[in-house]
Amino acid sequence: MIRAARVPILHVVTDDSVLSRAEFLPRAREVLEAGGAEVALHLRGPSTEGGRLYQLARALLPDALTAGAWLVVNDRVDVVACVGAHAVQLGQRSLPVEEARRLLGIDPAIGVSVHSADEAVAARGADFLLVGTLFVTPSHPGRTGAGPDLLDQVGAAAPGTPRIGIGGITPERLSLLTEAGAHGFAVLRGVWGERAPAGAVERYLTRWHGTA
Repeated sequence: MIRAARVPILHVVTDDSVLSRAEFLPRAREVLEAGGAEVALHLRGPSTEGGRLYQLARALLPDALTAGAWLVVNDRVDVVACVGAHAVQLGQRSLPVEEARRLLGIDPAIGVSVHSADEAVAARGADFLLVGTLFVTPSHPGRTGAGPDLLDQVGAAAPGTPRIGIGGITPERLSLLTEAGAHGFAVLRGVWGERAPAGAVERYLTRWHGTA
């Protein structure tokens, strides 16, 4: 069984735009190699067809296994089951944790995105929680960042469950996450918005270890 202690530190999240890039697969492989066991690559594409997510997951799983990294598919329990990915990431409109576990069995891991202490309580049984939105980010225009205090609130509601901060995470803000007891952090533009995504992964991890 995948234990909470093995949840990677850096969760690199995609969106539909990133997944549609012609160079996505080679760049994703570089990200997996650069982060190794400290990175989880999330295939997240709300408007991307299931068949495409399946193809990408199947193509990247061997690279993730070689690197010791995690491959995560967001929302699509079916794709995770078919490919044998390391984890599924559930949102508030996804299947409940208990139903996903019933379908997937003991492994893979289950992550849930939460925005409040109440949602953390409802996600009982999850192996890890993505907590946000912590800071203002273009991914969620108009949404005010909750700040690192949300990590504390979720930690009190779900003690022992690894918390991954998400939303506007820059290298300069990592110390705020470690002070709030975060297990790790999630990034989209901070990696995919760079010319060399693998280099961004290395910089984030170096900064994280300097604050921990």
